[in-house]
Amino acid sequence: MAAYLSGFGNHFATEAESGALPVGRNSPQHVPFGLYAEQFSGTAFTAPRSDNRRTWFYRLRPSAQHPPFQPLDGAGRWLSAPFGGKVTPNRLRWSPVTVDGEHDFIDGLVTYAGNGDVATQSGVALSLYTAACSMDRVLFNADAEMVIVPQEGALQVMTECGVLEVEPLQIAVIPRGLKFRVAIDGPSRGYVCENYGAPFRLPDLGPIGANGLANPRDFETPMAAFEDRDGPHTLVQKFMGHLWTTRLDHSPLDVVAWHGNHAPYRYDLRRFNTINTVSFDHPDPSIFTVLTSPSEIAGTANCDFVIFPPRWMVAEDTFRPPWFHRNVMSEFMGLIEGQYDAKADGFAPGGASLHNCMNAHGPDRDSYAKAVAAELKPHRIADTMAFMFETRWVLTPTALATEMAQKDYDACWGGFEKARLP
Repeated sequence: MAAYLSGFGNHFATEAESGALPVGRNSPQHVPFGLYAEQFSGTAFTAPRSDNRRTWFYRLRPSAQHPPFQPLDGAGRWLSAPFGGKVTPNRLRWSPVTVDGEHDFIDGLVTYAGNGDVATQSGVALSLYTAACSMDRVLFNADAEMVIVPQEGALQVMTECGVLEVEPLQIAVIPRGLKFRVAIDGPSRGYVCENYGAPFRLPDLGPIGANGLANPRDFETPMAAFEDRDGPHTLVQKFMGHLWTTRLDHSPLDVVAWHGNHAPYRYDLRRFNTINTVSFDHPDPSIFTVLTSPSEIAGTANCDFVIFPPRWMVAEDTFRPPWFHRNVMSEFMGLIEGQYDAKADGFAPGGASLHNCMNAHGPDRDSYAKAVAAELKPHRIADTMAFMFETRWVLTPTALATEMAQKDYDACWGGFEKARLP
């Protein structure tokens, strides 16, 4: 059973061997037990203290001890932006994919859409994964922070900082550059956001006040745990959109102790403190933001991670599902369980949809008809969890994703009758 430390962005100190953490100095001349001190920086050294992220590792061997990386042949369908796909204004939706074959988390990643540029560290790439077996190699992503959203099957993510156990309705966030391995106990699938921009953080609450939405105490960071394993190990890195590999004679997950504020974490989406209206209308979906990656434009995110959890609906004289809208932001949605209240059919758990900048979307015809005829009394939307990665730039679908998209998605908005004036 993995052990955790609570609190978002806290400076933690944890050791898997008593006495392994140096006292009073980050890099003393003689580190306890002959361990090697190594700083893991997630921001520039001179970033403001409030934004600065870094952790000190104390490990069995330095990370620098490895042969040259070589290109990994057959890197598959895990791509990075920009990837040259055809930009389309059309709304896209995908059915769930089945887990078949014998492949691990890396080989099961299929990129659906993205924006920005990995070289300039802006934008995102959005993928779905399937996994039929555990990884026997270790990965680090030099390009992006990774948000892993399981939809089917629990994951055990062994990292340099310790072990994250993540099941559907939880998420794992892996910092850019951190080494990890994914183990599974059965067929698994889910979603991955690669964030090229500023690391995800909690959104400001403004008039909401001090409490609500995702509370810092509910974010869990693993306590130190390490592998002291000699023998051949494969290390894979994603660098500038390409996969590279090298061979080690030991496990690279050999951090015995660490302290800092740059570490992986998990969050249970069921702990989200939903805010909603108790009068009329309903707030913008930004009220459901769990994490945000800010851009240089205040209030306009490189990427927001937004969820639509179980909640009470009580608004008076109000159309309660999401309304028809056109948005300057682009939206990539997924569904973990249940049914999304604006879609009657076609949007299933494990599927996805893409609505790009300024292209109209909203409830389908059946959902609209049900909502306008409903008796407006308090009711609970239960047993559901949809989510959205919302980003400031247009999302370009990959060629493969375009081929895989449902061919009749637009039909769900057909058949609306013309409004009748007096």
